[in-house]
Amino acid sequence: MIRTVLLSIFLALILAAGSLAQHTHGGDYQRHHVPTSAEEWIKTLEEPKRDEWQKPHEVVQSLALIPGSTVADIGAGSGYFALRFAHMLGPQGKVLAVDIDQKLVDHVRERAAELKLANVEAILAATDDPHLAAGTADVIFFCDVIHHIEGRPAYYKLLKRALRPGGRLVIIDFHKCALPVGPPPEMKIAREEMIRELEAAGFRVAREHGFLPYQYFLEFEQGAGS
Repeated sequence: MIRTVLLSIFLALILAAGSLAQHTHGGDYQRHHVPTSAEEWIKTLEEPKRDEWQKPHEVVQSLALIPGSTVADIGAGSGYFALRFAHMLGPQGKVLAVDIDQKLVDHVRERAAELKLANVEAILAATDDPHLAAGTADVIFFCDVIHHIEGRPAYYKLLKRALRPGGRLVIIDFHKCALPVGPPPEMKIAREEMIRELEAAGFRVAREHGFLPYQYFLEFEQGAGS
């Protein structure tokens, strides 16, 4: 099940702010304040300093998304990646912005409307089910979310069912070591463990990107006979 996804992301952001304080002004952003509302969560998730280590533009570009295809962003949060995907995919494409928090789902829906992005569908998921129909997505994307899911083998089966033939599963998550951002090591899944889990579920690594300073970035495809 997905545990407290937003708490981990929040910790990553405040720790990043603390690290950046050594080199920039205004580095005390929310270091001693835990958000108590959806509005505060959104402000935290959209903190501009996150871009310095999350590198969203480079992530989106590296995926080489095909205009007109469908991307499911699971754990979409404030829409940090989902809205970027929507711009990249064009009006014939589609983004399924999936989250378990109704207020964040509503926020993504409202932001998409404000930006006139008619290709975004915000979906309220369950903790153990992304609520994606069979053969829905060309790409399923997770960023700093997969380590919160318990019972992952069963969840992987739902992901395989949702992928179209030739589809990709994309995982970005923190390296399992002490870092200036992200959750403590005991909460993380090591890159090697992530690969083993997904190979056991019938996936194989298709490519890997190495430009993120604190996270591994893996693309998986379904193995032969899957």
